[in-house]
Amino acid sequence: MPMASSSNDGNSRNVCVMDASGHLGSALVHFLLHRGYTVHAALQPHGHREFQSAEELLPCDSEKLRIFDADPFDYHSITNALKGCCGLFYCFEPPSDHSTYDEFMAEIEVRAAHNVLEACAQTDTMEKVVFTSSVTAVVWNEGRSTASSDLDEKNWTDIDFCKKFKLWHALSKTLAEKSAWALAMDRDINMVTINGGLLMTPDLNITNPYLKGAAEMYEDGIFVTADLRFITNAHICVFEDVSSYGRYICFNHVINCSHDADKLAQMLLPSSDSSPPQSWEKTRVYQQRISNRKLNNLMELENDKVLSN
Repeated sequence: MPMASSSNDGNSRNVCVMDASGHLGSALVHFLLHRGYTVHAALQPHGHREFQSAEELLPCDSEKLRIFDADPFDYHSITNALKGCCGLFYCFEPPSDHSTYDEFMAEIEVRAAHNVLEACAQTDTMEKVVFTSSVTAVVWNEGRSTASSDLDEKNWTDIDFCKKFKLWHALSKTLAEKSAWALAMDRDINMVTINGGLLMTPDLNITNPYLKGAAEMYEDGIFVTADLRFITNAHICVFEDVSSYGRYICFNHVINCSHDADKLAQMLLPSSDSSPPQSWEKTRVYQQRISNRKLNNLMELENDKVLSN
């Protein structure tokens, strides 16, 4: 499969965002339209409650926006949304009839990833796939707190560890990403992944499945978050840069001190229960043990290119 070219010719290029109904998906649609792309916004059937009209969601030029029904478990609907596209931004959204991350979600997410990657392999125009994964597919294993070096893209979450401690979000993200990589390599699909930290959105609350094990991540120096604008720009950067490859850990904030932990706790919990967990010690700053250097280097290089033009 051919490499994606740098998007100086972006005005005439078609890309697909699937699922476009979530916070990240809709932000990608918005940013890509502003960059001149024609965007296929692929929505699961439940996504239309978020998408009353193109104009309502996206107060910008919507002539280049096309909306598709695309059920990740309906192969033909996926291929229809991808038709004519040179790129796919894939962000899994749980189906409306199974919205909770439990021990069964991994099978659902893996099946969806397999269908989407298989459809990409059958799309002649497809040049590059940006697959959204998670930091939870990187950090969970028995030796994380005693590792001699910072966690980075080479690290993978241990499946048995997830099952033992019921880390269902981490299990789903890890198995889905591994399934996607296996198919991408088998079918010669040019794919990169963004392994994002906790996505900071206005409706973030304590039920977010990423937060299972938050106290342990905090104490291990690996509790990281990503602003919506930052992670959106990261997706577009790895798509447009022809040198991008493999996995990219994506975050722009580390929660490793009591001030940040208290601030997050107040955001997540009702005011009557806003005290952080007991294990979040008041006076200690934990050393950061996770690296996003690979992504930062790529984004800095892109910024330098823009400034030099």
